Amino acid sequence: MAAGMMDIQALVRGFSVETTPGSAAKVDDFGALLPAGTVVNVTQLPGTALTDTIAVCKRLRAEGMEPVPHIAARSLSGEAELASYLEGLVAEAGVREVLVVGGGVDRPAGAYAETMDVLRSGRLEAAGIRKVGVAGHPEGSPDISADGLATALRAKNDWAAKTGIETYIETQFCFDAGAILAWEKSIRTAGNTLPIHIGVPGLASLKTLLKFAQVSGIGPSMRVLTRQTRNIARLLTVQAPDRLLVGLTDGILADPDCLIRHLHFYPFGGLAKTVSWIDQVAAGQFSLNSKGGFDTAPLAAQAAAAS
Repeated sequence: MAAGMMDIQALVRGFSVETTPGSAAKVDDFGALLPAGTVVNVTQLPGTALTDTIAVCKRLRAEGMEPVPHIAARSLSGEAELASYLEGLVAEAGVREVLVVGGGVDRPAGAYAETMDVLRSGRLEAAGIRKVGVAGHPEGSPDISADGLATALRAKNDWAAKTGIETYIETQFCFDAGAILAWEKSIRTAGNTLPIHIGVPGLASLKTLLKFAQVSGIGPSMRVLTRQTRNIARLLTVQAPDRLLVGLTDGILADPDCLIRHLHFYPFGGLAKTVSWIDQVAAGQFSLNSKGGFDTAPLAAQAAAAS
């Protein structure tokens, strides 16, 4: 069954977005851009102060958003710092949900070497956290083997079942719907029951997308992007994830057991233009085209201005 406009609209509604403390500082008011209650993830970047993430979460709560901070296991010095971080998030920003990741550092700063170390610490339950996201890797990870990812995913499913805490998988950003759908089916066949939030790139130039894709070690998605760069002039053209959304919606409709439930957008610093595009799609202000994507008037205007 081919995706229709209403199917795509339904998938986009209720989206979440990502921000960093640095990017957040450039946004005057999240409440002016996003619907009230929108989930906004706040990164915990290596080398940055935990107080920066807490401050952004506090601001997001004040501006009507639902802040979801990252907890990067390998960046924490130990249980005392984790407990203090959670205490600040809950007390100052009313945080109820977190995303726990391994973290982008080679050597752990303390006792936590992986996500499961944080989950098993008991600190999330003690802090009153009600919902937890864990990382997913549709195209693999440069830091963990395929067997290691499979073992970790089984452990996360077991932890969720044991604790009863609502748990979901949130993926790295991807561009290849086929790779995402194949991965979802493979982990479901292997026993995964956790719902999945798919990471989607926001509006950005191909040059920007390639830069982020290289840093993230994304294989199939890199090939999708490089096929689009034969015309060097297109490197600066604004790109939208329309084909990805159509492909995902087609796959979800074709497989009633698919666990993909939600889209999480990575704006790459372009929050306003990404949200504007999402709003148009959610409102049905687009048309499907013969290339497997769709068109919106603002995107066409941006592309013309960039060329």
